[in-house]
Amino acid sequence: MKFTWLKWGVLPMGLLLSAASGSVTLAQDQSSEASPASSQAAPKPAPAPEKKDPTIEQRKENQQDRIAEGVKSGQLTPGETAKLEKKEAAIDKETKADRAANGGKLAPAEKAQVTKQQNQLSKQISQDKHNANTAHYGNNKVGQRRENQQERIAQGVKSGELTPKETAKLEKQQKAIHKEAAADRKANGGTLTAAQRKQINKEQNQASKNSYRKKHNAAKQGEAKPKS
Repeated sequence: MKFTWLKWGVLPMGLLLSAASGSVTLAQDQSSEASPASSQAAPKPAPAPEKKDPTIEQRKENQQDRIAEGVKSGQLTPGETAKLEKKEAAIDKETKADRAANGGKLAPAEKAQVTKQQNQLSKQISQDKHNANTAHYGNNKVGQRRENQQERIAQGVKSGELTPKETAKLEKQQKAIHKEAAADRKANGGTLTAAQRKQINKEQNQASKNSYRKKHNAAKQGEAKPKS
């Protein structure tokens, strides 16, 4: 009787151990099935977009903005501005000729050449803006007229209403007027006579009309920007 109790008492323990073993095995199987998914490497973040060099047209726009700022601040004199814009006009002319000869696009060598020229122009702008030459207008009506003209030119350059070629011509005109006024002052003890002031104002009126015409004609910097 005692033996029978032990026999039937051991059996449930065996079943219990067997069930527990099965549970452990099942848990291990489930774990092993889940492990491949959990072991997968996290997706790599997308690489940052590569920074591209500015296009030829963007470089030109940047140069014009820098020139406009120099004109407005007085860091660039009319003579300096005229030379810079003359160089910019030459680069534009060369670029258009290259595109026309190559189906509207620039060949790699041509693009490299234009970029080199723009780099040289950029250095020249920096040098001219930081040299000892500045545009002094003076506290008088003649000086104020000249300052107004320069501000109008700067606005036209920045907005694209004035092309480099047009700007060069306007600044060349301003340089001539300034040179004349300086010579008149020197010959008259540092001041202008009434007749000289009248003549300078007349020339500035002509320059003002010329500036207006150029800003409102068909030539625009922003027109026809073919891809390089």
